[in-house]
Amino acid sequence: MRRINMFSKSVFACLVFSALAIGQNASVQEIHGIAVDNIDRSVKPGDDFYRFANGNWVKRTEIPPDRAGIDVFTKLSDLSSQRTADLIKELAASNPPAGSKSRKVADLFNSYMDEAAIEAKGMTPLKPHLDAIAAIHDKKQLAHALGETLRADVDALNNAIYHTPNLFGLWVAPGFNDSDHYTPYLMQGGVQLPDREYYTSNSESMQKIRAEYQPHVAAMWKLAGFSDADARAARIVELETAIAKTHRTLAENEDIHKANNTWKRTEFAAKAPGLEWEEYFKGAGLSRVESFIVWQPEAFQGESALAASSPLETWKDWLAFHLIEAHAGVLPKAFAAERFAFFGKELSGVQQQRPRWERGVSVVNGYLGDAVGQVYAKKYFPPEAKEKAQAMVAELIAAFRKRIEALTWMNPSTKAEAEAKLSTLYVGIGYPETWHDYSNYEVKPDDIFGNIWRGDLSEYERQVARLGKAVDRKEWSMTPQTVNAVNLPLQNALNFPAAILQPPFYDPEAPAAVNYGAIGEVIGHEISHTFDTEGSAFDSKGRVRNWWTPEDLKHFEAAAAKLAAQYDTYRPFPDLAINGKQTLGESIADLAGLSAAYDGYKASGQVAPSVDGVTSDQQFFIGFGQNWGEKVRDAALRQQVMTDGHPPGEYRADTARNIDAWYSAFDVKPGEKLYLAPEERVRIW
Repeated sequence: MRRINMFSKSVFACLVFSALAIGQNASVQEIHGIAVDNIDRSVKPGDDFYRFANGNWVKRTEIPPDRAGIDVFTKLSDLSSQRTADLIKELAASNPPAGSKSRKVADLFNSYMDEAAIEAKGMTPLKPHLDAIAAIHDKKQLAHALGETLRADVDALNNAIYHTPNLFGLWVAPGFNDSDHYTPYLMQGGVQLPDREYYTSNSESMQKIRAEYQPHVAAMWKLAGFSDADARAARIVELETAIAKTHRTLAENEDIHKANNTWKRTEFAAKAPGLEWEEYFKGAGLSRVESFIVWQPEAFQGESALAASSPLETWKDWLAFHLIEAHAGVLPKAFAAERFAFFGKELSGVQQQRPRWERGVSVVNGYLGDAVGQVYAKKYFPPEAKEKAQAMVAELIAAFRKRIEALTWMNPSTKAEAEAKLSTLYVGIGYPETWHDYSNYEVKPDDIFGNIWRGDLSEYERQVARLGKAVDRKEWSMTPQTVNAVNLPLQNALNFPAAILQPPFYDPEAPAAVNYGAIGEVIGHEISHTFDTEGSAFDSKGRVRNWWTPEDLKHFEAAAAKLAAQYDTYRPFPDLAINGKQTLGESIADLAGLSAAYDGYKASGQVAPSVDGVTSDQQFFIGFGQNWGEKVRDAALRQQVMTDGHPPGEYRADTARNIDAWYSAFDVKPGEKLYLAPEERVRIW
């Protein structure tokens, strides 16, 4: 289950929920079990299970003006943000010593909150960088400058966004072919809008966004005091459009085998001519790296050719604009307001910005997340909570193992490989075993621009320093205060942060049926990612290796294609349907996770007493369906459908139509809209 807040710096995810900037009203009555008041009994479960489970909640819920949407996850997200803010204040009040992690947390947050200092400095922090761009006088210097912008800002397997605003992005991870050592992956980039379709689609909504994007670019130029703003903006949008046309689609990016392309550093000039590659790698500090995995070769060929064919002045404008845009949040208010007017209001439909303290918490989580997380875990995740979560994970792994053993279509040799993956799966609960070291990150109390700049650079240098070193398979990709979960296929590992292991997902006072339907499905989902279309390409050691017999792989691919075709029929808008191939990994994990969670619930032997006539089995499925209750602005929903590997919540809840037990639980009959004949139900794991 992957993805996160689309306005966040972070780049994680195989996450449990979609990329919405969302929130929820704080005044919610505490409920132990399903929220009966959210059920709309005027809707038949067999016609629309999502609205049956969530319809009354949808009717009475209003989206706050500072949110793109609202869902069940965000009660916890808001709670986690408030707790984190309180911890930051406590750390600051303790007067920590200079250079300590606690002092860095306090100084970073306070420097972000000091709006008066930001206004007083104006454009001064950017001036040396803009001057350096202005001084570029040939394509060799351009290549060096482009290399200097390279950052470790993409995560190919765990992120909704497969591009970076920089020309390319670096991901340091276990190698596809050598999973014991950290390897450099290079990813397509160079565009500011969320995805290539925003530049290439002829739909009315995308044309409207493009019509608003160019004036936004011009407005940023004008705020920065540059002349010829409109002409510069036109050239930048034209260049970004050309770059976008070289990109792979999100669905194509999911194919691991197409991504496994090893290029020696010395081969780039021949394989992707145009850019002065040796100068680029010198600028990036990668001149000693012998080889890279190039995820999208055609994008590198296309973007490199554009480096040669597009005018130098256009590239200089592109560099300057991306520099200004990337730092708008720590420049004077006018810059942040203009960026929000486009990316918040126009692109996502959000009416007002989040309070500055919440944005400050996001900055701290992005740059010093473990420093706060270590304190967060100690205060909010006691050992007994960890033990209970570990027990449920063990139960779900056991349930999944039984499902594998019972498969009639799978060859014994393939089963043995699948079971080896389960046996070696590392499951992190609550918080990591080792914490991130921020000693190479200098934070100053009165320099938010410098803090952001040095933070990005220190993380890049940390990642580059790991190249060729042994992999830490127990390393976490998110912080304890993150409301989410992740599967890391190259490490054969799962992370379940502390912040998600609490009500409404896991509630010790709720019936087992509801806990299995809620957090049980989340856990099952993450386990199932080990065997989705992406995870199934990796063996128990995290290597890309085909461990399937030809017959088994053919069966798996046919079942997966059937599920993708089912999702292709879902249409959130008359002119926009779900891309079943794009969401396939998540859809497989939802289906397999729900199946394993149901098995775990039944194996527990615990039957919940009826609540307002709702039986125990019904509570299990409603607990699952209410996981996905959400209300989203149309602009944000369009963005999710086009750029996210997760289907919208409505269609995730309707996954239940493939589970036999759902039919008997709700007496679903032929003729009802979600009804599938037994032979039409998708069964994979």
